Amino acid sequence: MHSITIPSPAKINLFLHINGRKENGYHELQTVFQLLDFGDTLDIRLNTLDKLSITPSFEDIPLKDNLIYKAATLLLPYRSDQTFGADITLTKRLPMGGGLGGGSSNAASCLLALNTLWQCNLSVEKLCALGLQLGADVPVFVNGKTAWADGVGEQLQYIKTPDSWYVVLVPEVHVSTAEIFSNEVLTRDTPKMKIAPALGGQAIDALRNDCETLVTQLYPEIKEAIRWLSKFGDAKLTGTGACCFCRVDSETRARQVLNEANPKFKGFIAKGVSLSPALQRLNEAERFAKNCSE
Repeated sequence: MHSITIPSPAKINLFLHINGRKENGYHELQTVFQLLDFGDTLDIRLNTLDKLSITPSFEDIPLKDNLIYKAATLLLPYRSDQTFGADITLTKRLPMGGGLGGGSSNAASCLLALNTLWQCNLSVEKLCALGLQLGADVPVFVNGKTAWADGVGEQLQYIKTPDSWYVVLVPEVHVSTAEIFSNEVLTRDTPKMKIAPALGGQAIDALRNDCETLVTQLYPEIKEAIRWLSKFGDAKLTGTGACCFCRVDSETRARQVLNEANPKFKGFIAKGVSLSPALQRLNEAERFAKNCSE
């Protein structure tokens, strides 16, 4: 393969408990990463110039800080042919600072795609280890499965969640994850749980996001969005925000809620999936390439 167009899916945190803070500043947490069938897209094409190009560029993000660029750079030493570079085009649908994992997902899709295109032949475990250097959420997107997470978010156990549709609202504010996690008011002492009791019945709906109280105090727009969405279900913040979501029982109901939200709130609907659309696309592309070579 010399090119691929690969999805870069969103995630939501069905809950987020912060259990403590490490000496290095990272936080111990427990969460469920629910992958969605909605997100960004990366178009990646090989070049023979040994160069990386990322389109579009972002004025407030230098190239060296772009997570896609950083992900590609991590794989450079593992290329089977050191003359290969890559031209990468990002089609962005996920908001920055939304708590949907957009940047982490972009980095993970880049790692997965270039591992194949550059014939690096790295294992998923190795890709996850590289991804963790870029951010705590990257491994879940590399692993590509809805998962229970411990540690800083890198200790993953695959779980099967009920087929559900979600309404996601996108308040027009940007929340800095670093600022939220460094705020001394943030709850950091939630006791750890075991998976089985937490996932029993509808128990997961009753679990909270420890960031929500602080975030809604700092950002009235997010508080308003959660309050409005609560009319239709158990509305929660995802990650450190700014987006919030609620689970509904059908696509039809999700569309009804989103239509009612407009034009007051921007948002989208998405289905929860157990396997990442990025992995599905990569598997399809690899099967197609294999068939063409036979």
